[in-house]
Amino acid sequence: MSRLSLFNSPLLLGFDHFERTLDRVAKAGGEGYPPYNIEQMDEQRLRITLAVAGFAIEELDIQLEDNQLSIRGKQQDDPSRVYLHRGIAARQFQRSFVLAEGIEVAGATLDNGLLSIDLARPKVEPQVRKVPIAKAGDAKTGGGKTDGRVAIDRS
Repeated sequence: MSRLSLFNSPLLLGFDHFERTLDRVAKAGGEGYPPYNIEQMDEQRLRITLAVAGFAIEELDIQLEDNQLSIRGKQQDDPSRVYLHRGIAARQFQRSFVLAEGIEVAGATLDNGLLSIDLARPKVEPQVRKVPIAKAGDAKTGGGKTDGRVAIDRS
């Protein structure tokens, strides 16, 4: 059985990388720890806030590889402590987010057990440019012979 793709339309040429990104997002969903919020601060800024109570700054790691933001936490057991009851386990986690093209990580803060990661989405100015059409046999296309490429005048 073949999988139906949203990006199979001939009108969506070149969007196959979005499909791969969506597949990675679906696989990264996994476990629900730690819980998180995603807030829109304004038109150009987002904030991801993770509840990481009990983790120190040294036990947290944030990495950005390509468009994938990964947050890892690993607590160390303190062997000098003697527990009569242990209901709060030292646990590790990894939470990943796939960022849209152009999103930048502006910074991160840890405050009262909440790790906030600020993201910036630069304003994109639309680019419109005219593509001239050359006649067959024009000097730009090699005297009537074409190799399948389009000549673009950037003036």
